[in-house]
Amino acid sequence: MATGKTLNAANLEALGATRLAELLMAISKGNAAAQRQLRLALAGSGGVDGTARAVTKQLISIGRAKTWLDWQKIKPFLAELEVQRRAILDVVAPADPGEAFELLWRLVGCAESVLARSDDGSGRLSDAFRAAARDLGPLAQRAGLPPEVLANRAFSALAGDEHGAWDELIPILAPQLGTAGLLIIRDAVQAWQAEPVTTFPSGKRQVIGWSSSGPLYADEVQSHRRKHAATFILQQVADALGDVDGFIAQFDPTASKTPAVAAAVARRLLGAGRRDEAWAAVERVDARQRAQAPTEWEEARVDVLEALGRLDEAQAFRWDRFAATLNATHLRAYLRKLPDFDDVEAEQRALAHALTFKDVHRSLEFLVAWPDLRRASELVLGRAKALNGDLYELLSPAADALESRHPLAATLLRRAMIDFTLRAARSSRYKHAARHLRDCRDTAARVEDFGAVPDHSAYERALRATHGRKVGFWQEVERLS
Repeated sequence: MATGKTLNAANLEALGATRLAELLMAISKGNAAAQRQLRLALAGSGGVDGTARAVTKQLISIGRAKTWLDWQKIKPFLAELEVQRRAILDVVAPADPGEAFELLWRLVGCAESVLARSDDGSGRLSDAFRAAARDLGPLAQRAGLPPEVLANRAFSALAGDEHGAWDELIPILAPQLGTAGLLIIRDAVQAWQAEPVTTFPSGKRQVIGWSSSGPLYADEVQSHRRKHAATFILQQVADALGDVDGFIAQFDPTASKTPAVAAAVARRLLGAGRRDEAWAAVERVDARQRAQAPTEWEEARVDVLEALGRLDEAQAFRWDRFAATLNATHLRAYLRKLPDFDDVEAEQRALAHALTFKDVHRSLEFLVAWPDLRRASELVLGRAKALNGDLYELLSPAADALESRHPLAATLLRRAMIDFTLRAARSSRYKHAARHLRDCRDTAARVEDFGAVPDHSAYERALRATHGRKVGFWQEVERLS
């Protein structure tokens, strides 16, 4: 049973307003996001209008700010953005969905200025704005916004979108736009496409950058961006209308032969029941590109084959692509289609193939993920010299997975990373290499037979003899001892 000391709303309420106010002031001291949330609550105490005014004021401030957002400032900024989003959705929207829509639209609109003054290498800022944009759809429906007004606003936002914050706007608003609104957007985009781009005499053209082929001119970049944006919008409109031919029309013959486009076109044709055309679409990709085709194209081709009733060909293609790439998705699909007991034999054949696959790293990745740790260990023991110790993002988790039951294989993986780090003098990795050496030392007692491989003591002596002058590494080793 909960006591008076349990942290819950009822017990906090019992403290009284004065004590709670004192605690909130103390807790929020130095916390800008918490203070802003409290100010929003105070503004909202007079009604929804107060919250809306406070949010508007803050969003105007965000949109006008010029300060550079480095990586250290992004986390608190995201917290601030979430405070404003929650105030819109939790306080304003229940009472006035139309006003909430306007506020949220303004919030997403801040993306252009914010992303222009930030280093969003992680994509967190872009993701936050796109997540906020997804709430616009339900609000538009609840507010009953007129499709024609919504369509014109959507086109303006998409046409000026330089950072991708509005990328999903068409599918988000499609339920409220309806056919009429979507056709308005389509017509507006087509008219935009037809507008001439302002050009200047060669001596007056604005150079905004350089490429390997020479200067980048502002008018050329603008023209390219407009073409790309228009095509993207028209593709989304076509999808929302269920217009397969409209979607296909956005690609020229050359683009239609690329695997990604062919897969996208084939899936839409298949969805429309146009199976023969879907087959023609996937088959347009030439042999050279098929060898490097993404999984999306391979899976689309299989789906078309099955839709056409060519099941044996679909199975043969799955196996062929697995054998060439060790794609686990293809193998699982292949095994699911086999009769009982046949799948067991086929799986063993596939795993044996993986063990001898030409790319040892792809083989290791597959066998660990499948998982078949016995074969993964066999692979490492048999092909240790081929391991690239620079691939720590593969070797480190593989070593962790093998350590319990296959300690020698785990040791060899860690030694590969240690050896590479020291040979290349990658001082930034010394602490990781030291940790790997410690793990090798801890694991050594569980290795029953090192065979032709030097035991841990011999390996460490050799390291000291060869890399004894790499003081930074040995200091890290001592620190972990």
